[in-house]
Parts: sequence; structure tokens; C-alpha cells
Amino acid sequence: MGTQLGLRANWKQFSLLVFINALVGGMIGLERSILPSLASESFGMESHAVMFSFIVVFGITKSIANYYAGHFANQIGRKNLLILGWFIAIPIPFILMWAPNWNWIVAANILLGINQGLAWSSTVTMKIDLVGDRNRGLAMGINEFAGYLSVGLVAFLTAWIAQHYGIRPYPFYLGIAFVSLGMLLSVFFVQDTRGHVSAAAVQSTVPRLTSIFWDTTWRHPNLGAVTQAGLINNLNDGMIWGLFPILLLAKGFALAEIGILVALYPMVWGLAQLGTGKLSDLICQKDLLILGMLFQGIALFGLIVAQKFWHFASLSVLLGLGTAMVYPTFMASVAQNTHPEDRAESLGVFRLWRDLGYAIGAFMTGILMAYFPVWVSIASIGTLTIISAGVIKIRMRC
Repeated sequence: MGTQLGLRANWKQFSLLVFINALVGGMIGLERSILPSLASESFGMESHAVMFSFIVVFGITKSIANYYAGHFANQIGRKNLLILGWFIAIPIPFILMWAPNWNWIVAANILLGINQGLAWSSTVTMKIDLVGDRNRGLAMGINEFAGYLSVGLVAFLTAWIAQHYGIRPYPFYLGIAFVSLGMLLSVFFVQDTRGHVSAAAVQSTVPRLTSIFWDTTWRHPNLGAVTQAGLINNLNDGMIWGLFPILLLAKGFALAEIGILVALYPMVWGLAQLGTGKLSDLICQKDLLILGMLFQGIALFGLIVAQKFWHFASLSVLLGLGTAMVYPTFMASVAQNTHPEDRAESLGVFRLWRDLGYAIGAFMTGILMAYFPVWVSIASIGTLTIISAGVIKIRMRC
């Protein structure tokens, strides 16, 4: 019996890859909540500058790793890239536990960016390979839900451990467990999906791309529209990641309230993807992308005038829903518009530009905050987000 495509036929491998991606997400969660405290308590550094510099370093490294993961996926295999991603992650928890100065923390985050680029990209590509033409959006929704839910849960756990047992080394023991389990499962239980790519290639009617990099970046109307939106989405996420806690602190909220508001956006984003991913299989992806980017833009402008807790809570929910509408839909759209043999590399190019958005957003925000009031940063990136929805409306076809 030949290789079968579909979620039902491949549910065991698919479920394994979902669990592995949760471990990959857990690696980001290790420092998500305690990095500012680590910077100030262990190294005497100012947390705001640290947060923006970390996001820039992480975004650039991950985006480059995404590209090479896509570029080499067909040559050396998805499984080998996944194993390489875990191998590169081995030193990370040990560096975080024992780093003598901040340069070592930066080095750990460079390794983390490479780990995320190789391992997350590999699991994404393999899931798309397994499910075939149907349920791509659902597959991406489940993938991103597992990854980002894990980020949030581990961020909570590390903060709890740090509060009760100290900031180093105990929170980072989780990282040793994640790397060990991820490597074990990837080496002994994951099966490469190149056979599924060959089976899909026989059935596909999608033409090959002439230049995968330039077609995905801009030239292909659908792929170009999705790629620019991916960059803008992560650009505003990079701003929110660094700026939102600062904004809330300036508004006079208590740390407990800030913790709830900061967690609300990624939690809604993560959970809602289970529904929006499937929705992208059922309705025109263009409509979902436009609506999602508009929701984000409206929420960002709302932050400028918000004052009360419920204002910020409502805007966090709206921002989370908008992001959940677009995030799984981006990758499902790239998969839909590429030949199976071009798909891994095209996804790599898309993820290169998307995650560069983190670095650009954090850098832009840092520069604008140095010279202008906070609202200028928010309004600038909110405007870019709404313009991005217009680009999708003009360029993309259902």
C-alpha cells in the first residue's frame, strides 16, 4: 500500500510532531517571563533596553534559520533538520544557569533562534506534508496552538519556580528536560515525510515557481501578499512584546494586573487558532487575512486612548483574535499556492520575512521611543498594519 496523505491516515506521526512542537515552544517560554529579572538581578542591566535587544537578536537569528531550514529540507530531510535543531539547543539551559556575564545570555539566545528556526520549521513542514490538500489550516492551527500554549505555560512555570526557589538555576532545569525528550523522540520515533512529498507531487496541479525566493517574497500575487502581511504581523507583535509592559506600567497598573493583561493576548491567540485554523479551510483565506489584520490595527490604535483595565483587556482579546485569524492562515496559504516540491523552501522564505518582523518592530519601537511619545510608536505600527490589510485586498485572489 502506497503512502497515504491526510490527517486521519497519519494521526500518530502528526500527534507526535504536535507534542514535539510543544517542547520547541517550551524553549522560548524558559525566559519569556523572567528575562528582565535575570538581567537586573544577575547582571545589573536595565530591563527595557534588554527586552528590545533580545527581540532583535532572536528575530534576526530565527529568520535566517527559517530560511535555511526551508532551503535544505528537501536535500537533507526534515527529520535531520529537526534533530540538528535539538542538537544546537543542548547548551542553552546550561548557559542560562551558569552564564558569568550578559554576553553569554546573548549567545544562548542566538542558539535559541537557530533551534526555533530549524525545529519549529521542520515540524510545520512535516505536518503540512502529512495532511495533504485537506485540513492544512486545521493542521497549522493545532501546530501553533500547541507551540504558543507551551510558551505561555512554561513562562508561568519558570516565573513560579523563580519566585519560590530563585532565578537561577532551578527554572532552567525544565530546559534540560525539553531538550532531552525532544532529541529522544526526534531520533527514534519521528519518520521523515519526503515520501509524502513525492506522493503529493504526483497529484498536484500547482505550477512550479520560477524563483522561489523572489516569487514568495513579492512577485507571486498571493504569496507576496501573504509574506508582507506576515512581516507586518510580527512587526506589531515585536512592538507589543517589548512595549506593552512598559505602557501598562506608565499607566499605573499593579504588577499582578500587568501579568494578566500581558498573558491575555498570547493566550487568546493560541487558543483561538484551533478554530481559526479550521475556518481557513472552509472560507476564502483572503477574507480571513484582511479581517485579522484590520482587527490588529484597530486594537493597536485603541491602546493609544485606553485607560482602564477592561479597556486594555478588551483590546488584548481583539489583538489576540486578529493574530489568530492570520497566523495559521499564512502558512496554509503558502502551502496552497506552492507545488509540494517547492513548498518547504517557500515556507522558509515566508518565515524568513515574517520573523524579521520581530527585529524590525523592536528596532523601530526603540528608535521612535527615544525621540517621540509612546503613542507615536503605536500609531505608526498600527497604520502599517491597516495598510497591510489593503495590500492583501488589492493583490490576493481567493
